[in-house]
Amino acid sequence: MSDTQQLLSFLEARILGVLIEKEKTTPDSYPLTLNSLTLGCNQKTAREPVIIVPDSEVQMALEELRGRVLVLETYGASGRVLRYAQNFGKVYSVPAASVALLATLMLRGAQTVSELRANSERLYHFDDSSSVDAYLQELTTRNAGPLVVRLPRQIGAREHRWAHLLCGEVDLSAPAAAV
Repeated sequence: MSDTQQLLSFLEARILGVLIEKEKTTPDSYPLTLNSLTLGCNQKTAREPVIIVPDSEVQMALEELRGRVLVLETYGASGRVLRYAQNFGKVYSVPAASVALLATLMLRGAQTVSELRANSERLYHFDDSSSVDAYLQELTTRNAGPLVVRLPRQIGAREHRWAHLLCGEVDLSAPAAAV
């Protein structure tokens, strides 16, 4: 990763994943308020791992992301409540399909190509698994540094899993369920 693309903390990655997801799935309430963003981070479905984080920690992470222009502040249509929007694709110079894949990995952890295609469907429509694989390959060979890694195949698994590198190298010694 380049100097402008510092590693993200786990919470910063979760926040960006939520903002990317909610921009596509709930456009009427996007950009998000601090409260709705915290609810998205603590959501119990479509998240791995499930976390419980207070508003104060989300606010601190938002400040860090805002400083790196990954999150933009706005007052939206109402003009009363501060709202947050993501700027991930522009900062990292990746297309919408890659943003969808990275958001899915940030929210749900390591996944196979088939899982990624199914789980990112609401964010971006991929025609087939080979197009998902092509975007993943592109994300591994970027000039600015790889953003994903293909993990070794797990015992008994038919497919390799992929993980994002936005928070640093993946710990391959961790138990398979935690990867």
